[in-house]
Amino acid sequence: MPRNHLASSTAACCWIPLFALRCEEARRPELASQPCALLAPDTSRRIWQVSQLARRAGAKPGMTVSQAIGLCPALRLCEPDPVHYDEQFARLLAALSEVSPVVEPAELGRAYVGTDGLEKLYGSPQQIVKEIQLRIVNCGLRIGNSHVQSAIDNPQFAIRVGWGHGKFVSWVAATRARPGEAVIVQPGEEAAFLSSQPLAVLSLDPDTHRRLRQLGIATLGRLAALPQEAVVSQFGAAGRRMWRLAAGEVVERVMGREAPEPIVAALAFFAPVAGWRVQVVRVRAELEHGASWLVEATLKDPTADRDRIAAPLRTRLEQAPPAGAVERLAVEFTAFAPGTAELQLFARDASAAARAGRQRALRTALQEIQLRLKRSLLFHIIEVQPWSRLPERRYALIDYEP
Repeated sequence: MPRNHLASSTAACCWIPLFALRCEEARRPELASQPCALLAPDTSRRIWQVSQLARRAGAKPGMTVSQAIGLCPALRLCEPDPVHYDEQFARLLAALSEVSPVVEPAELGRAYVGTDGLEKLYGSPQQIVKEIQLRIVNCGLRIGNSHVQSAIDNPQFAIRVGWGHGKFVSWVAATRARPGEAVIVQPGEEAAFLSSQPLAVLSLDPDTHRRLRQLGIATLGRLAALPQEAVVSQFGAAGRRMWRLAAGEVVERVMGREAPEPIVAALAFFAPVAGWRVQVVRVRAELEHGASWLVEATLKDPTADRDRIAAPLRTRLEQAPPAGAVERLAVEFTAFAPGTAELQLFARDASAAARAGRQRALRTALQEIQLRLKRSLLFHIIEVQPWSRLPERRYALIDYEP
């Protein structure tokens, strides 16, 4: 197997706790002064991320909405926006890639930067970390209620950075860093640094954590002091790995990845096309060496069905395929016919088509209300305490954002 040249033994871990919630606070500054929580993207009945004010009131991630509001009646619930969070995280990764070509995303809000060889460009680990922070400042990342100006000017929402030998040491260092600061573990100091750290820095299942607590093991040092064979006999292969991590014997390298230009297919409709049928479809391609290719089909029976739209294009493609390698491909709908009882073009089934139509109608109505009244008056009703005898406690209103 060929060796991966995008790898590094030394690492800097960049971490923004509660990344998604910080992105929401940037868009809605009023959330910073209120107990708020993000709903889980996969279900609207559980809490995903919780602000510090809400946590103090007893709300925790994973709770149902009714449990969280029961503990914190003033809790502000926010609908998640995964696309926006991914865009902001992509900005962070792009900024880090300007420092090093070896960048490995771990989760939303946490990424590793390989720093092997960067001392020739920037100097000591402290100077490398400073360069990372400066690049993040200029990338336009929005976290908290203002732009990230610097780790000193905006300490509440700044990134925590840890540097060390291997990903695990750098991650633990980042968890020990204060907001806007960095913790650097010099080579040879890994074992001493890890010995005092809590077991929570290990990614273990709840049952393993419980068993270790029952054994009186609360720190990595206590775990590393046990014989490795005894830990393996109790926990198997997972026990061997956690013992070696606690003892500082494992150096997990940062594995960078090639980042080719993504293949994107996008459609821009300057007027809504819901309820319309496609009549003319055209496919054009830019070929290598400046050549081009174009086919156009006029449908005898205008349709909104994918297969019926694609059928004449497949026929034309078989008859006259491109004469060279394709560099860019575009599909255009250039003429439409009104009225259709078929499924919508981008819907998987009839129910999905109906939902898509309702969402568009609600979004249009909401925009009209906001335009006329300068504020939204639409709310989403959620069930919080269905067992309550008081009707006003059974449900709650949150801002509706289609």
